[in-house]
Amino acid sequence: MNEFWIAPSILSADFARLGEEVDDVLKSGADIVHFDVMDNHYVPNLTIGPLVCEALRKHGVTAPIDVHLMVKPVDRIIPDFAKAGASYITFHPEASEHIDRSLQLVKDSGCKTGLVFNPATPLNYLDHVMDKLDMILLMSVNPGFGGQSFIPYVLDKVRECRRRIDASGRNIRLEIDGGVNARNIREIAAAGCDTFVAGSAVFGAGKAEDPNRYDSIIRALRDELAQTRA
Repeated sequence: MNEFWIAPSILSADFARLGEEVDDVLKSGADIVHFDVMDNHYVPNLTIGPLVCEALRKHGVTAPIDVHLMVKPVDRIIPDFAKAGASYITFHPEASEHIDRSLQLVKDSGCKTGLVFNPATPLNYLDHVMDKLDMILLMSVNPGFGGQSFIPYVLDKVRECRRRIDASGRNIRLEIDGGVNARNIREIAAAGCDTFVAGSAVFGAGKAEDPNRYDSIIRALRDELAQTRA
């Protein structure tokens, strides 16, 4: 299995000082920046677009940026995020009329690809596109808002998805998003995930004036993950 990655979601960051927030969380040991893009159509919320991604790149962020598109339709916005500096672009199969075509568009735009599954979305969409995937993202909350609690039955889905990835023999990352924290990350990793989105659990830590405020929470997550492979 891949090395563990911690992916703080900037949805929970202080947008008035977003560049500093991302700098601080990466300095504290995060691996990848998670971008939650919501359109007030596919989900009942409106967040950020490619200009914010571009601004972080211009600010000097060099870490991978993992763009999760909760938008419908997806094809129009994929090239914009690729041009803005996205590394991974993931989308929901329900938001694409032609999933294979949308995945190919991500690849043709120079980014790594991924499909996202809501808690009640079946995994059978994977049957025909595993050869086009670099990442599978499982939602452990219903998409649209930060700060929700982890839905336990998604762990069974994680195990099934891990089985599919291992059977494929492909190097596909398995990411989880929603309610991840230091209390449950070890169990999620044991089920088969290797990439962990954490929003409020990370960006809600410490005091804003302390540039090292994320050190302890990232360390706590890492310590729990280390127990999985101990």
